[in-house]
Amino acid sequence: MDYLPVEVIGNILSRLGAARNVVIASATCRKWQEAWRNHLHTLTFNSSDWPLYHEFSTSRLEILITQTIFQTKGLESLSIIMDHVDEFSAAPVIAWLMYTRETLRHLHYNVRTTPNVNILEKCGRQKLEVLTLAHNTIMGVEPSYQKFPCLRTLSLSYVSISALDLSLLLTACPKIEVLTLDSLDIFMSDSQATMELTSNSLKDIYVEAISLDKFILEADSLVKLHLKDCTLEVFELIGKGLLSFLKIDDVSVIHLDIGENGENLEIVDVSNFTVLWAKFYHMISRSSKLRKLRLWDVVFDNEDEIVDIETISSCFPLLSHLSLSYDLREAAIHYGLQGCFVLENVIVLELGWTTISDLFSVWVSGLLERCPHLRKLILHGVVSETKTREECRMLANFTSSVVRLTRKYLDVEVEFEYE
Repeated sequence: MDYLPVEVIGNILSRLGAARNVVIASATCRKWQEAWRNHLHTLTFNSSDWPLYHEFSTSRLEILITQTIFQTKGLESLSIIMDHVDEFSAAPVIAWLMYTRETLRHLHYNVRTTPNVNILEKCGRQKLEVLTLAHNTIMGVEPSYQKFPCLRTLSLSYVSISALDLSLLLTACPKIEVLTLDSLDIFMSDSQATMELTSNSLKDIYVEAISLDKFILEADSLVKLHLKDCTLEVFELIGKGLLSFLKIDDVSVIHLDIGENGENLEIVDVSNFTVLWAKFYHMISRSSKLRKLRLWDVVFDNEDEIVDIETISSCFPLLSHLSLSYDLREAAIHYGLQGCFVLENVIVLELGWTTISDLFSVWVSGLLERCPHLRKLILHGVVSETKTREECRMLANFTSSVVRLTRKYLDVEVEFEYE
């Protein structure tokens, strides 16, 4: 250890993460103290790491954090996550940000202050590449002044912001690639009913727990789109067709339009979603590169609609992973499996039920026959604690049918996942 350069010791201390652990380790000897002061590049204060964060007064915590930060030089990554901790005074928090702003590349900030600290003002026009904000208020964005020329990742959680300020903030990040919007309190002006976000560099967006009338996203470089637990009347994506990943989970939307962005889709994952099959299929029908299709716990807007497996096999020739779980009816079995189609490249097949019935066994058997190169079959089911005699009979019959299938398809690995 005596021969380790101080720069290497600085890297070791940076990997410890929690500030308390760094301080304890740096007390090893003078060399380690030097490494802490001059070569530490990552420091984390997280209220979940140490119980005393919740026992100390905020004034004592402010002094503790200030003393720790001010003994370092050249910090590149700073995390201050104070969940369930009383509000801090604004002055020491501003001091931490001003002291580190010139070298900081990553900032993860979740601190409640009185009054509110304008993070954009303190950290704009610097080297910041990653900014994560939680439980804060953003207002009065001025992109010409509060610009983030190097920012590539922006995450906002439980943040209050106007639709206009969010749009301006995105404009102030010319190199942004990853955007996370989680549980935002978005307020609209009287004359503004639509939230419009525009970025030429954005590649990946995750949106969770947001309610809006109309959301228009214009992102020419977008590759990944994930919507979760959102309520939207209209969602429109305008881009140049680079989208390869689309995930929709527990979203309520009246009009969903991805425009001409379906041609390069490779993964489509839809769950807990009401589907108008004809419209949804039209949206993804040009995705000839599709490799994974997941329709899980979907509800059809029209009871007479079915998922046409033959159409899936013809339109998505590269499909290798197929996951299906929806309410089975006799029509879905009869019409959904009719024809002489083959799912030539499907090697993983996932099928699920919420209510067990004899139709499920027929469905599983029919799909297995059409997957000649299948390697893995995963069966998902919900088994209630209280089962009627009829449910027990159907579960027993299903188990027997699966045993017969495994004897017939010896090369297929079968897994069961029950809830």
